[in-house]
Amino acid sequence: MTTQRLLSSLPSRIAVLSIHTSPLDQPGTGDAGGMNVYVVETAKRIAAAGIAVEIFTRATSSDLPPALELAPGVLVRHVTAGPYEGLLKADLPGQLCAVTSGVMRVEASHTEGWFDLIHSHYWLSGQVGWLASERWGVPLVHSMHTMAKVKNLELAAGDVPEPMVRVIGEEQVVAAAARLVANTADEARQLIDLYGADPQAVDVVHPGVDLEQFTPGEPGVSRRRLGLAEDSVILLFVGRIQPLKAPDILLRAAARLVETDPAIRSRLLVVVCGGPSGTGLEHPTSLSDLAADLGIADIVRFEPPGDRQMLADWYRAADITVVPSYSESFGLVAVEAQACGTPVVAAAVGGLRTAVLHETSGVLVEGHDPRDYATVLRHLIDHPERLAELSLGARMHAATFGWAATTTGLLDTYARAMAGSGGAFALASGRS
Repeated sequence: MTTQRLLSSLPSRIAVLSIHTSPLDQPGTGDAGGMNVYVVETAKRIAAAGIAVEIFTRATSSDLPPALELAPGVLVRHVTAGPYEGLLKADLPGQLCAVTSGVMRVEASHTEGWFDLIHSHYWLSGQVGWLASERWGVPLVHSMHTMAKVKNLELAAGDVPEPMVRVIGEEQVVAAAARLVANTADEARQLIDLYGADPQAVDVVHPGVDLEQFTPGEPGVSRRRLGLAEDSVILLFVGRIQPLKAPDILLRAAARLVETDPAIRSRLLVVVCGGPSGTGLEHPTSLSDLAADLGIADIVRFEPPGDRQMLADWYRAADITVVPSYSESFGLVAVEAQACGTPVVAAAVGGLRTAVLHETSGVLVEGHDPRDYATVLRHLIDHPERLAELSLGARMHAATFGWAATTTGLLDTYARAMAGSGGAFALASGRS
């Protein structure tokens, strides 16, 4: 398809569905994470390209207005469905009829043909988007972000498998969508192999990172600002505290570092930035309890999620960011850390294999044995010159991911959906 044809097929107004988590929520706790950042950053840039964006999400407070402007050209609409507070994500399928009704009422209040396209995020939104797409006669573009079948294949020890209702729901959305957006080529293959997606309807569009917000800086400055000793060895975890994200692996690896070299205790600091989420809500103190059981509570610091500026400071202050997840569709934390010049030690799973360039911007670890993580961390701590090499590689690798390239990829996908073209199963990176 030519560029001219793509541009002529772009929608003028789109409905973005982010039902289970609001773009206004603070990433790092509850159900808010990288997807929230993705929705906000792409919506702002899509609007800047001349396409009006209306984001629908479930209202979680009676104090929220029905609609508010997130950015020029971006409107967030709060749909009332179920109780405002205390409704778990697992209970949301029972509220999808109410959500769909709320979305439909908004469209019905406008002139016919108000929306040209729907972009849904996560399977719950996809269910609503599927019905709205058929009712309005517009194409549905869907981003999975995470997939039940993939998570169940890579389940953390003691974690709860995703239910069959989600598996079936995802299969339905895959079948209904005009186009599917995959974060990586690995995710695209999973959509095809595990869900039977049409290869011609899958586009690979990498998420991005704010390269103006997340930049290298002087570690000492960030450490002083955060109240950290400048000679500390700082290992950082950023994300929701739940078995899937596996922060316990970092704590167990740190305990092994101290066990094999007691002298490092005086310098070592493990920082966990985030809040309980998912099944982690059942035992919100499990990680602090584990630190105590391991005998390292004195060298573990728990920090609540902060704004983007504070998060950038934490990345710059850290010697290494550790991302030991059992499953990641991309791994935005890894790219943000690298953009700040901080090497990443991550699990060799899913999108992390794209987000981290092994032995160039960080190190990928096969499996989830804390002893393996301890070995890698010990080597890097003992070889600061290697850390410096990885820091340089981290900045270079992260620079290849930008939200501008992500937005361009999404606009191409929208144009293909509008034009009704099969396109191609592009394994190109979509990077700028």
